[in-house]
Amino acid sequence: MNDVLNFKSKLLSSMAVGLMAGSLALSGAHAQDGGVPADTGDYIIPRTEANIARLGEDLTPMGSVRAGNEDGTIPAWDGGLGRDDWPEGYEPGQRHPNPFSDDEPMFTITGQNYMDYADHLSPGQIATFERYPDTYYMRVFPTRRTASFPERIYEKTIENASTGRLVSNGEGVTDVSEGFPFPLPQNAYELIWNHKLKYKGDGGVRYNNQVAPTADGSFQLVKLREELLGLYYQLGTDVEDVGNILLYFFQEVESPARLAGNILLVHETLNQMEQPRQAWIYNPGQRRVRRAPNVAYDNPGTASDGLRTNDMTDMFNGAMDRFDWEIVDKREMYIPYNAYEAHNDELEPEDLVRPGHLNPEYMRYELHRVWVVEATLKDGTRHINSRRTFYLDEDSYQIALIDHYDSRGELWRASEAHSLNFYEVPTYWTTLETHMDLQSGRYVATGLDNNDPVITFNQSLEPSDYTPQALRTRGRR
Repeated sequence: MNDVLNFKSKLLSSMAVGLMAGSLALSGAHAQDGGVPADTGDYIIPRTEANIARLGEDLTPMGSVRAGNEDGTIPAWDGGLGRDDWPEGYEPGQRHPNPFSDDEPMFTITGQNYMDYADHLSPGQIATFERYPDTYYMRVFPTRRTASFPERIYEKTIENASTGRLVSNGEGVTDVSEGFPFPLPQNAYELIWNHKLKYKGDGGVRYNNQVAPTADGSFQLVKLREELLGLYYQLGTDVEDVGNILLYFFQEVESPARLAGNILLVHETLNQMEQPRQAWIYNPGQRRVRRAPNVAYDNPGTASDGLRTNDMTDMFNGAMDRFDWEIVDKREMYIPYNAYEAHNDELEPEDLVRPGHLNPEYMRYELHRVWVVEATLKDGTRHINSRRTFYLDEDSYQIALIDHYDSRGELWRASEAHSLNFYEVPTYWTTLETHMDLQSGRYVATGLDNNDPVITFNQSLEPSDYTPQALRTRGRR
């Protein structure tokens, strides 16, 4: 594990400048940023100059608590995975070997003993045990706080702590660049923005293959090739430099044949009240590009059989304006973590897919501190969920779990993000997502790329490739 102390000397001057520039934005003034009040709770660290100075000290550069817990089941963060932790023989561009292949499960939570561990489980996890008492289980491994990010992301995150502000009632951010915008989050909007703006490389290509099995486990793999060009993450870029474009997203269906050639292009905006998300689709049968205004909120995701909404991609994305958001807790929970076994290129989709849920034999869970955020549907707005509870990893702000409630207020779906440190970058992000409909007994899972080229980061991609005109040309190839 690398020690982050080696960059602190460089931070001192940048922090001093940032503190002077942002001093008026701190504490009470910040509490009303963008019309969003600060949430309350002893787990919220006030955004003061003294607390900003703790970043990189007793707080990690990301803002999480560096120390472990009292009983030692959560260790201290010592820098996350670094270059010295790469498995022997690994070279960037290869699939990521498991750095912890010698780890053994400490215990297994099953449909018979899950109530013994209920204090560290979400309602969605408990409901999954009750729905599948004989087949669903959780192998719990030693906790390894592997989340890490490039040094410049740490530096920019600490600078952002002094300057970052919400705008438009929480729908946008300003005065930030490259790193996490709010390492000392004061409310749920800031937490969700940390998730949305987490560093994912400058430009990447991946296969985000999807399955939506029937209740008996039958499935057809939908092969989805995706490109992502993140303007916010570009070296030297401020949020004001990107023209309100957070990222460009390109998705092409390669198989099955009945769907092959369909393409989706999205311009994801930073402030969706100022400019809503823009999307276009290319239909190979019609050989034309047309606007797709419904690629948002609770409209169904691509080829998902209605089991996933558009705003469930990357666990959550897009506008937040239809819900009221609140931090309700920070607690220790068993969440998916270090999912290198599920990332293994020796697995076939058939190894992972089971009726009702993914094969738990390849899933890893660990005890981590998480933020708990409640999103409640506003009166007079529409969404298929009346409420959603999000569980965000303390170290990476990755949403690890979601509980989804239907219009009657009953638990409906449970989502899990099986994530890992892509240590050549480094960044901590999902390799596999699953969204389980506990009422119908079906689920959808994305990220089954085991038999395809591994995700690549920091590729040279150009904004000119992500216009409607370019989409028309690419679709006709």
